[in-house]
Amino acid sequence: MPRLPEPLPDALGEAFSCADASAAGVSLKRLRALDLDIPFRGVRRRAGAGEAAATGPLAEDHAARRRVLEDARAYASIMDGRAFFCGRTAAVLWGTGTRQPRELEVGVVAPQRAPRRSGIRGRQLAPTHVEVMTLDGLRLSSPASTWAMLGRDAGVRELVRVGDALVRVPRGERGRRMPEARLCTLEQLADAIAAGRRVGSAKLVEASGLIREGAMSPLETDFRLAVVAAGLPEPLLDQEIRDAAGRLAGIADAAWAEYRVIAEVEGDHHRTSRSQWARDIEKHTAYVALGFEVVRLTSAHIRPSGSPAVALVSGALRRRGWSPSR
Repeated sequence: MPRLPEPLPDALGEAFSCADASAAGVSLKRLRALDLDIPFRGVRRRAGAGEAAATGPLAEDHAARRRVLEDARAYASIMDGRAFFCGRTAAVLWGTGTRQPRELEVGVVAPQRAPRRSGIRGRQLAPTHVEVMTLDGLRLSSPASTWAMLGRDAGVRELVRVGDALVRVPRGERGRRMPEARLCTLEQLADAIAAGRRVGSAKLVEASGLIREGAMSPLETDFRLAVVAAGLPEPLLDQEIRDAAGRLAGIADAAWAEYRVIAEVEGDHHRTSRSQWARDIEKHTAYVALGFEVVRLTSAHIRPSGSPAVALVSGALRRRGWSPSR
């Protein structure tokens, strides 16, 4: 029966540099054991670290962020103290829901030299183009400068999705708005564009004019863009719907108050969560009692073209008095 590898010092954590392990008395033979992964040269990570199943309505995004976070923590054990995570890596770490990068993007400020290592995409940035912050113990580019970096290879639609995610105001218990918890403001995005010439500036300017505060998911962003592109009136987002006494009936994803129409963009958790399903029924009943017509939409209505969602909303608006001539 094969012998189990000897325990590692707890002080090393889940991921650690080989240099730190050697200083802690860990032998080279122990660092070659099969219970350790090698995410980067000179780094070891305990096998299976961070592989717990994600739960919740945004499980896929949570899982992607967790994978990037674990890799970032592993690389941080050997990263230069002046370097920072940036670009798509930082966008994932900020929780914007953007796609996972193939390599970790690591930036430095000129004239420092960008890192070169397998699994790492090094970037040298002008001092005016980046602000560095700390998140979960990691150094990374600020939300606004991260967004501006994406102008190099992201399309306008993705820039709007990420921008919407950065400027949205989270809500806490009982729907309380928490502006102090948002990642950045529209003004900060504008400042990032104005910080100096960069690749993709034209796309950034175009996207900045389409970003709105209130879209709570990329699916909601896609819905709004489809509605506006089709010539329908732009809705108000994340709207509190109250009765005559001021009691909160619910918070609508999109609302056209003038026409008493509400659109609710429902992810799969609205179907799989019994508690969410019960809340949806309660608030939709309240909306109807207040005179609203409710249009319920899923990803099948919105992606890839948005045409079904546009047709449903257009029909509701027309029934309530809207016409293209208005």
